[in-house]
Amino acid sequence: MSRIQNPVKHKSKLPGIIATAIVIVVTSSWIVWGLGELYYEGWGQPFPQLLNYLIPGAIFLIFSLVSVMWPLAGGIILIAAGSVFSIIWSLLAFSREWFSIKWVLSTLLPFMGIFVGVGVLFIWESRYRRQKRLEKKKPKQNWFRRYFRCLLVLGLPMITAIAVSVYYSPLILSRVDDGERGARLIKGNDVTLVWAPQGPGWNQKKTSGVYPSWNDIALYGVEPVGFHKKPDTKNKQATQKDMDTTCICRYLSDDGQKLMEKPQNIWRMPTTEEVIRSLVSQGKSAECNWDGESLKADCQKQPNKGTPLWAPDQSPIYYWSRDEYDDEEAWYVPYTGGIRYGGVIHHQKKDWANPRHGYRCVREVKSIKGKDQKQY
Repeated sequence: MSRIQNPVKHKSKLPGIIATAIVIVVTSSWIVWGLGELYYEGWGQPFPQLLNYLIPGAIFLIFSLVSVMWPLAGGIILIAAGSVFSIIWSLLAFSREWFSIKWVLSTLLPFMGIFVGVGVLFIWESRYRRQKRLEKKKPKQNWFRRYFRCLLVLGLPMITAIAVSVYYSPLILSRVDDGERGARLIKGNDVTLVWAPQGPGWNQKKTSGVYPSWNDIALYGVEPVGFHKKPDTKNKQATQKDMDTTCICRYLSDDGQKLMEKPQNIWRMPTTEEVIRSLVSQGKSAECNWDGESLKADCQKQPNKGTPLWAPDQSPIYYWSRDEYDDEEAWYVPYTGGIRYGGVIHHQKKDWANPRHGYRCVREVKSIKGKDQKQY
């Protein structure tokens, strides 16, 4: 049998061009997300922790460069990485009750499709380049033309990173941290409250190391008192009445430094409107209002994550409020002046406990004649 002299030829550059364009868009999108989250929620945290926001974009940038330089290896890596990420993501979805047919069709399959589709295109590109070598066509001698795709894959995401940094720089540079973590008297927009000092009344973590969910905060006083497992509340969604009677704030001592065995009823959780009206900009009131329905406050100044309301060196960027939205979800307020409830995680009251959601108890201002106002 004679040797086949003319195998199927792959003469089109189009698959490689399409694959390169897609990885540039995806890498740039990861960088926009990663840097945006770093500046929005991560800024002020210890340096190693900040790397978590940069890792996804960096990984995809490496995948992209490898794929452009060695398309066969890159294509195989992309297909394998997409498969592994999809399995991990599916397991996470099962554990957090995200998994559903709708989630698979709208999120998982498109995610997997990008990895597999781009991987196939790069494998096709590798066959095109192999065909060129078989035809003994010399590579482009001009250095710029030879590495043009690599420069695009590296350069455009870097330009994107600079643009995102410039966009967020005013918010970061105007953030105020006076270093004080004690009780603070905050005069907001027609609201004046004392906010709890550092300790159990302000972003107290559970023994597991995570911040409490809305349910945890509201049911703290149910026996056994504390953030313990409570058989009677295992499948219960806390109510606003629970938040008003058994929340952790009710057990806070007068000075806000420790939790008592019996409710003291001095401190409480702030309402959604009170948090919004107390938002700050450069250490002073941002003069925010809320109509009770919109998902964005009307503020005279751009609110920021600064003192005296926030702790810029702590991870929470949202405060839970006293108010429930419905039977399963509760309101929470980000430092930027948005108003939120719910999300991709169902049963938010009960299950949503993560590093971004904190809380801070409040109390009314006591008029103490002849004493420093800071003693309240």
